[in-house]
Amino acid sequence: GAGKSTQNRRIVEWLEEQGKTVIETREPGGTLVSEQIRQVLLDTRNAGLNATAELLLMFAARSQLVEEVILPALAEGKVVVCDRFADASYAYQGGGRQLGVETVAIVEQLVLKDLQPDLTLLFDIPVEAGMKRVAGRGEADRFEVESLRFFERVRNTYLERAAANPQRFRVIDAGGDETQVWQQVRRVLEAGLGL
Repeated sequence: GAGKSTQNRRIVEWLEEQGKTVIETREPGGTLVSEQIRQVLLDTRNAGLNATAELLLMFAARSQLVEEVILPALAEGKVVVCDRFADASYAYQGGGRQLGVETVAIVEQLVLKDLQPDLTLLFDIPVEAGMKRVAGRGEADRFEVESLRFFERVRNTYLERAAANPQRFRVIDAGGDETQVWQQVRRVLEAGLGL
């Protein structure tokens, strides 16, 4: 409910206006196999999926995306904009599901080695405000039906990661309207690209 996907589209358009060749991805998803895994992960009928299986499925989808899309795009000099990446596993499985960041780090190292985003935008909004936005979107997926406590753990983990990695993270106040949020994002992008 923070408006992340909406802002991602604006980021892609803006980067293309700056003459960049951009590849946009989403997680889980972005390849045939990853989209099939996405269906499993989001299906509310899979409420019994355990936290470790969920983590491994997330990284299985991510591994496929990295090998098929991200690494080839980077090798061609393209800009890759991801709608979520490994930090989401730290937040959702490490924090929300309480597997711990150490467990996530082990799987991340196996799958991603040293691959890290150059810039991570964290769209931050109080949990209750985000949940109100999500409620207006239609049928909830398996994650969206989780408790407020779950999402508080997710948010706190994201904020802890941002505080621990200030060189990579920029926290965006996502409580405003789409234009207000975009103004923050654009300032970050301009500073990051030296424009």
